[in-house]
Amino acid sequence: MEHPAKARLLILASTYPRWAGDHEPSFVHELARRLTDRFDVVAVVPHAKGALDNELLDGVRVVRYRYAPEALETLVNNGGIVTNLQRSRWKILLVPGFVAMQWVVARRHVSNNAVVHAHWIVPQGLVARLLRKPFLITSHGADLFALRGRIAMAAKRFSIRKSGCLAVVSEAMREPARELIPRDNVAVRPMGVDMRDLFKPDPAVVRDDKHLLFVGRLVEKKGLDVLLLALPKVLEAHPEVRLTVVGHGPLESAMVDLAARIGVADHVTFMGPVPQRDLPALYRRASLFVAPFREARSGDREGLGLVLVEALACGCPVVASDIPSTRDVLYGFPGVRTVSPGDPQPLADAIIDASEGEHRLSSEVVGARDRLSERFDWDAVAEGYADLLDSVRTGGRVADPSR
Repeated sequence: MEHPAKARLLILASTYPRWAGDHEPSFVHELARRLTDRFDVVAVVPHAKGALDNELLDGVRVVRYRYAPEALETLVNNGGIVTNLQRSRWKILLVPGFVAMQWVVARRHVSNNAVVHAHWIVPQGLVARLLRKPFLITSHGADLFALRGRIAMAAKRFSIRKSGCLAVVSEAMREPARELIPRDNVAVRPMGVDMRDLFKPDPAVVRDDKHLLFVGRLVEKKGLDVLLLALPKVLEAHPEVRLTVVGHGPLESAMVDLAARIGVADHVTFMGPVPQRDLPALYRRASLFVAPFREARSGDREGLGLVLVEALACGCPVVASDIPSTRDVLYGFPGVRTVSPGDPQPLADAIIDASEGEHRLSSEVVGARDRLSERFDWDAVAEGYADLLDSVRTGGRVADPSR
């Protein structure tokens, strides 16, 4: 008996792993590979130096399009499009080729029964609309909160208007999305964390005492400078405290200089980026994970903060900024302390307080882990997205998908 052919799922994204084990954010691919049992999945993403033009990666056909000479393909990686444009204004010249070539290549892979999943409102949502197929847009934060110029706002509204549904990754993003363009079909669909096989506690690992961990891109909204400025007060109370910083980005040299200038460099290790598979070991050994998110001057702010879920899934206590997206993850969760964003003093106080009850907090976090799994484990997240994409493909528009 013949099985019906799977519908084509065409994924449009900017941030995507350049190769297996890449340290670039992999959440789009992690979702894509979990949808291959329901769809014929093709990801059309930008090329980067050292990446293959075409490959089959975990069951996903990845097609990487060239949008400039290879040496100039620098719009996406090491910080993301918004950050790279802010850092190097000349890169705006790369955008027309970036959008045009994604559209040209995507057209070659659209089938009659295809549904398109555009990650980020612009430019991928714009490309999706131009393909004239049913499409879902997922906003991850920077595309919604930043890019506030008149042309960018018009492009975002144009992209969303004909989408079957707009998904946002946290409840905190729902109302800002509706302010951008009023509509009833805004779905809250987070990205996920592999809590079953990767991010999980290990009872055999003993946590280091007074070991703080920061994981994230070194950009303004992540707030690493606030954490560094909090360290002198923390060290007065606990001179043995040390901080490990995992990640890279345009502010890396500035953060290294800041640590030296305020006299904490001997207590800070800048590890650079590490692959996802190596992160759980760091979360399991740290005594406290610190996420000092704050709003950037551009208006960009954290959309979800999956690093919080990764840390808690590994049993690591958390101190985080009290902002809407972290409330969405952390509200009522044990082993967590929140502080006002952007202020080193309350952050230092919270770290000192948490450091004096590290082992108790870790036990509380492990005990509440199932609450996270129901919302953020990749299996549950992928099932929700698969159903949403099927609805968009067959019905065009989806009303009240989160209710």
